[in-house]
Amino acid sequence: MNIAIVCYPTFGGSGVVATELAKGLARRDHNVHMLSYSRPARLETFETNISYHEVNMMTYPLFEYPPYDLALANQMANMIDYENIDVLHVHYAIPHATSAYLAKQIIGEEAKSIPLITTLHGTDITIVGSDPSYKNVVDFSINQSDGVTAVSEYLRNETYERFDIRKDIEVIPNFIDLDRFKKSNKEHFKKAICPNDEKVVVHVSNFREVKRVPEVVTIFKKILDGGIDAKLLLVGDGPDRQKAEQKCREYGICDKVRFLGKQDQVEEVLSIADLFLIPSGNETFGLAALEAMSCSVPVISSDIGGLPELIKHDETGYLCELDDVECMADYGIKILSDEDEFERLSKNARKRAEEYEITKVVSQYEAYYEKLREELKAKVS
Repeated sequence: MNIAIVCYPTFGGSGVVATELAKGLARRDHNVHMLSYSRPARLETFETNISYHEVNMMTYPLFEYPPYDLALANQMANMIDYENIDVLHVHYAIPHATSAYLAKQIIGEEAKSIPLITTLHGTDITIVGSDPSYKNVVDFSINQSDGVTAVSEYLRNETYERFDIRKDIEVIPNFIDLDRFKKSNKEHFKKAICPNDEKVVVHVSNFREVKRVPEVVTIFKKILDGGIDAKLLLVGDGPDRQKAEQKCREYGICDKVRFLGKQDQVEEVLSIADLFLIPSGNETFGLAALEAMSCSVPVISSDIGGLPELIKHDETGYLCELDDVECMADYGIKILSDEDEFERLSKNARKRAEEYEITKVVSQYEAYYEKLREELKAKVS
């Protein structure tokens, strides 16, 4: 098949999943065309069967904000016309689903047999899409999609609750490349960061308020107070970095905390981790947690959103109520002070991650594409 995939190019979950899906489909001999306003972060090398198309926008003094959604729709229409597209798959509802609908309307009859699939990832539903400024447009665009998927049961239910959706929503979870995300020998790296063989606690996110990065620092301080000699590695960047830095200064633990910034090879950091913290205020799936689990790292998280679907309490890690930093710290101390406990959770974490292996989930998307293509062909004929 010739498949067009539209995504945001950033380090966020939707862009990562869309790009890794493109790679998985390309390895199965599909031709994939990726559209975005810049090259996706995970599309860092040349990939056979993947073509990247940058969406260019005209700058004009009249436009304070250039109309990206219209430029995207125009490019999608051109692609349908000239690349014999079989499937149009957009990730994140705003504005991709709207632009895709417009592109199909521009093409007209020839596009009726091409499925438009919208994959919902999280904040496009729970935060941005629910804003009154966008809600009616999101309602319309999702309902005009030929197929709709969500990355968790939680997100599926939230979508039905927040919007007037008349479409069936298929749950197809996020996935993991087990060959890339696995524990590897990075002792030289660990020795450089932990010369005294300290334990390593890791957090990875975009440092938005919902990720509660300052709380990560607070949990870590309580772990130190519990007698654990450890280092905290914070991977990523964003608006709450300064607040997290201030917490480190307030607690006097700056020498124990390293801000590593955005990392392309996050699996190298996870390979030296003993514990992963994700005290988020909301997670529709928890891709960062899955990456940690695939590297055999136990996870402690909030008991919210889609996280309980992924993390099994007292099996792959522990779940605590939102903002219960004492609970998270106590479980952290338990894991880091008991080698047998760590080994048990570590093995179970990797085993759980194997259930989300990339080829299994790519097969689900392939089957969904084919099902929708057959349904549209029957409808058109």
